[in-house]
Amino acid sequence: MKIVTYNVNGLRPRVSSHGSLIKFLNSLEADIICLQETKLSRQELSADMTSAKGYEGFFSCTHTSVKRRLGYSGVATFCKVNAAFSSTEVALPLAVEEGFTGLLKCPRVGGTKAAVGSISDYGEVQTLGCLTRQELLKLDSEGRCLITDHGHFVLFNIYGPYVQPGDSERFQFKLNFFKLLQRRWEALLGEGRRVFIVGDLNIAPFMIDSCDPGPDFEDNLCRKWLRTLLKNGGGPFIDAFRAFHPHRKEAYTCWAQSAGAEEFNFGARIDLILVSGSCLHQDAESEKDHSIICHIEECDILTQFKRCNPDNAPKWHGGRSIKLEGSDHVPVYIKLREIPDIAVHHVPSLAVRYMPGVSGRQQNIGHLMSFLTVNSLKSSTYLPDTAVMKNNSRKIYEPLSKSDAAHDIWEESCTKIKGDELKEYNPRADQSCIEHSKFNTSRYQENWKDGNGFTNNTQGEVKSFENLQPVISDEKEKVKIAALEWQKIQDTMNRSLPVCKGHGEPCVARVVKKAGPNIGRGFYVCARAKV
Repeated sequence: MKIVTYNVNGLRPRVSSHGSLIKFLNSLEADIICLQETKLSRQELSADMTSAKGYEGFFSCTHTSVKRRLGYSGVATFCKVNAAFSSTEVALPLAVEEGFTGLLKCPRVGGTKAAVGSISDYGEVQTLGCLTRQELLKLDSEGRCLITDHGHFVLFNIYGPYVQPGDSERFQFKLNFFKLLQRRWEALLGEGRRVFIVGDLNIAPFMIDSCDPGPDFEDNLCRKWLRTLLKNGGGPFIDAFRAFHPHRKEAYTCWAQSAGAEEFNFGARIDLILVSGSCLHQDAESEKDHSIICHIEECDILTQFKRCNPDNAPKWHGGRSIKLEGSDHVPVYIKLREIPDIAVHHVPSLAVRYMPGVSGRQQNIGHLMSFLTVNSLKSSTYLPDTAVMKNNSRKIYEPLSKSDAAHDIWEESCTKIKGDELKEYNPRADQSCIEHSKFNTSRYQENWKDGNGFTNNTQGEVKSFENLQPVISDEKEKVKIAALEWQKIQDTMNRSLPVCKGHGEPCVARVVKKAGPNIGRGFYVCARAKV
């Protein structure tokens, strides 16, 4: 089994440069691929960015807008499987969690008891110091952690916060983030589980891992915290790369965005793989009873993904003042051996295949209620048992606008976020949400058209519904027909990716962001197109 961690610095440009998502994933040649900094918001999770044949994908996106940006972080884990829906393969996780506090999964769970379907108890994760519930939830709101339980081990896909020099508030956020993670790891290790931590932690462990340590390198509190986790500092984890290459210098995984950093190898090793736990062998000796000894065959850096041409010539494209193409990180991988299969299990519910909002997969409630066919409305004998708007101010038979569409229910978190502020949120209590209830004839007081004309039932009693039809004007019919035809076109586009006529390669999806009549609409362009 091969596990790869890679900070892609934007999933969309990586997919574009390879032509398709499946080509990009196959280029890593791994069973489990952990990506960081995907830079995709919930609304941008489309089929071409999330779905690839032979892989099950899991995403965690930003739940809040820091610096007025939604898609600025995010992590994703892709698992390569041979069977659909159920399998005995270790790569397919038994369970998946978004975040690590447990509040995203079940925000009203009190204490440290595990929520239904969670990977483990949360130990003392929810009781860190004097942090409030909203502060704890804020730590989990930036899409920085995905946890997958693979039976033999629990895998943490982490994107650690970056802190600008002098930003004390953000530094405290980073410190709290890692301290809470540590409590979750300790809870799992206390249960006898094996824990693998992979990702961009934004911390270089030792001076050998940085090209320019600086005089205050050793005084960094986050670096001191990381060292306490490692076995040579008294902790339970082993840095897999240093276990195989203890003295290798200039082994970096990230370079500054400034031009020339990669050419002169001016970087740092901040993409790490940490492992802890006993081996799977029943007769293992105590001093060798560790997964790094028995089950890890190799751990190294995939330097071929460095931003350069095959002949090792940097892509300056106009001089050193222009940034290099591609990610400023390179992948790191670990190879495991003697990992047996596990019992038959199914794809967890957080998989992309079950995501209602993903374009081309399944429509949300707003689409289903907005694009009704005219014929179905004319011949309708249904009772409006869904979508009774607040105060009954809108006729039930009028299509709902996008602004009135129901919230995406894929998020298991019951939180509503405005700006940097997090609030506990109950969709049923929100007056702007659509209320679902059965039709009650004693309270229905709308005008309906039967065979004899209009009838206004002021007492709210309707005796027969067989011939009732909503009133539809000619203008409204034209709008609905146009909307229906446009929806058919979009459905056709989502079912298959068009091919570029010039290169013969699959196109990539884009969304209009410029203000105007087409904002929010999708379209396809050549994968080699340059902005």
